Amino acid sequence: MTIAIMQPYFLPYIGYFQLMNAADSFVLYDNIKYTKKGWINRNRMLVNGKDEYFSLPLKKDSDYLNVDQRTLADTFRMEKNNLLRKIAGAYKKAPYFEIAFPLIEAIIQQQQENLFEFIHQSLISVCAYLDIETKFIISSSITIDHELRSQDKVLAICAALNATQYINPIGGIELYSKEAFKQRNIDLRFIKSSPIEYNQFGNEFVPWLSIMDVMMFNSKNSIKDLLNTNFTIL
Repeated sequence: MTIAIMQPYFLPYIGYFQLMNAADSFVLYDNIKYTKKGWINRNRMLVNGKDEYFSLPLKKDSDYLNVDQRTLADTFRMEKNNLLRKIAGAYKKAPYFEIAFPLIEAIIQQQQENLFEFIHQSLISVCAYLDIETKFIISSSITIDHELRSQDKVLAICAALNATQYINPIGGIELYSKEAFKQRNIDLRFIKSSPIEYNQFGNEFVPWLSIMDVMMFNSKNSIKDLLNTNFTIL
């Protein structure tokens, strides 16, 4: 069985979904520390030919809380419509807006207030749209020593799930030892996304935006092709 493990990201770029699609089971970390400068509650969209951040606002709280202990700000109930208007204004002339926007609207309008659950449900919704059938496993549900860190934690998760292969984004190639995985009969592999370009209103292409951007400019079948072919496994 091939597994992948990632932090929860809000409407992440297509490489995240390529990784997920390449695995049999996808472990989603819920019991890890929230980081402000990462991609957990923010991403980038196309606005007037340039990339611009959008985010989920959070209640002020301790910097030491885990992702599953953070809550969306009360103001987000009011800010949802503003975010949706911004997305609609940016993409209303995109060729697949009428198909993609209702899904994005349903994701943003969900009533979940817990940050992790909001992102988890968002990922489930996008996977359903793209016919990704990979099984989600929440990290805290796995019986391991959750005080472990980095490679040791990944190895423990792999062992608990009887994984025969672990696949990781190429950016982590220096973080893991193939020998350490081999000693446990686990094949360590890395996925490298190939450059992806498509027409963004005829302007200079802005790469690696949120999956939302991909959905606005590409048909569902075209995206599924990108998920299945536009990468290399090393």
